[in-house]
Amino acid sequence: MKLRLPSREWFSSDTALLVYIAAGKFLLHMLFSSQYGYFRDELYYLAASRRLDFGYVDFPPLIALITALVRVTIGVSLPALRLLPALAGAGVVFLAGKTARLFDAGKFGQSLAALCVFAAPVFLGVNSLMTMDSFEQFFWALALYLLVRLFREDRPELWLAFGLVAGISLTGKISFLYLGPALVAGLILSPQRSAFRRWQLWAGGGIALAFLLPYIVWNVAHGLPTLEFWANYGEKVTRAGPMDFIFQQILIMNPLTLPVWLAGLVFFFLPAGKKFRPFGWMYLVLLAIFIVQGAKFYFLAPFYPVLLAAGAAQAEQLFSRRGLGWVRPASLVTIGFGGLLLAPTAMPLLPVDLELRYQAALSPFVNTNSESAESGALPQVLADQFGWVELADTFADYYHRLPAADQARACIVAGNYGEAGALEFFGRERGLPPVVSGHNSYFIWGPGGCTGEVILYYGFGTERELRSAFESVEWLGFTHCQYCMPYENNRSVYLCKGIKRPLEELWVELKLFL
Repeated sequence: MKLRLPSREWFSSDTALLVYIAAGKFLLHMLFSSQYGYFRDELYYLAASRRLDFGYVDFPPLIALITALVRVTIGVSLPALRLLPALAGAGVVFLAGKTARLFDAGKFGQSLAALCVFAAPVFLGVNSLMTMDSFEQFFWALALYLLVRLFREDRPELWLAFGLVAGISLTGKISFLYLGPALVAGLILSPQRSAFRRWQLWAGGGIALAFLLPYIVWNVAHGLPTLEFWANYGEKVTRAGPMDFIFQQILIMNPLTLPVWLAGLVFFFLPAGKKFRPFGWMYLVLLAIFIVQGAKFYFLAPFYPVLLAAGAAQAEQLFSRRGLGWVRPASLVTIGFGGLLLAPTAMPLLPVDLELRYQAALSPFVNTNSESAESGALPQVLADQFGWVELADTFADYYHRLPAADQARACIVAGNYGEAGALEFFGRERGLPPVVSGHNSYFIWGPGGCTGEVILYYGFGTERELRSAFESVEWLGFTHCQYCMPYENNRSVYLCKGIKRPLEELWVELKLFL
């Protein structure tokens, strides 16, 4: 079979323009993938990738499976680990442009939609890391693209494709479930409510739920830990009022894109947007749910590509009607410049010393930290890429000072999954003993071969609490990290011996689903 190369005309087509923009985003992420270090969650997913299962306390199985695939094929270097998230982010950029085309946008409108997604700090930050959010955003963008096609072309068979994408997304992050009630409300409140009479819609829903079934079964078998995790979730989130939540939406999406996605939202409620009315209601329902729930600011981010696509098409039509052709390049440059200014708040673009000065200059105006834990000079998304190597070095020093007999019986108890994941990952080359923790899935994985006879303890328990469980408790010193999250710095490490009860009995007291 003869390979056909793209024609010369293709390289100047609207699809080619979207490929260029998406490729630019991919290259940006890859160029700076090694600027800092491993992110807390990446270390956790690496640990999960060595314990493949149908579920985990705080996430479904897809991210562990993807991480395992990367680990056994191209390795665990930072560029390798962050390759697929960067590709997923590029895919969202491309889909935003293709969705704009379904709203009758030409080259400018499609490029504007793609660039708005590119320049949004929330996407820049998420796509810089191996997280389940990168893949969630891609699957939302693909699912919403299919819905736009469905409503535009009246093709009920696309409900089946939508259900397939929804199902795959649910194996990555269960937050896609929020889209279900929003879609139902959007259909009920719109002329498209007749879709409920289509068997394809119900079949698509069945397909989606079928993908979720193994995770449900896993939860039932393990005592519904995910429900317990979500019940406690509010404790780690900065609870924002309605106006603050909306303000943060403007900030994380890049304030300069506000007119574009707001125009898209308004379009859905105008007569011209009647065919796409469900999207307007879906956004408002999701916004209300997340405000009432006190969700993290970025939970709504996956919906914005469809708003930006519709708004970019309206902007293109407006500029054409008013003879404002000169505004087109100016708007692209302005949005790109705004994204460049905000990018260092979300991804590791700058050397850390320069990053600290930049953060200090922006701090009165920009705060996108969604965690309730106190943040330091760096925002959490950047700070949690520091301190892990120093932590492993500290434990290696303490461990190798122990007598050989104690080393043979020792294990490490860490306070949270980031610490446990770091000590596991970096501890292999430092000869560290097994690492256990009661945090989230580490609790499910259990104490393993740890007997509790000799423990290097790095949890959040007090010395008094430790003395009630061990015959001997010796304070070894503090951990130190310069740029990490404040609660990871200057933490005590204890050497505990002579456990008074079997570790299996004490294990339940270590459980922390948060």
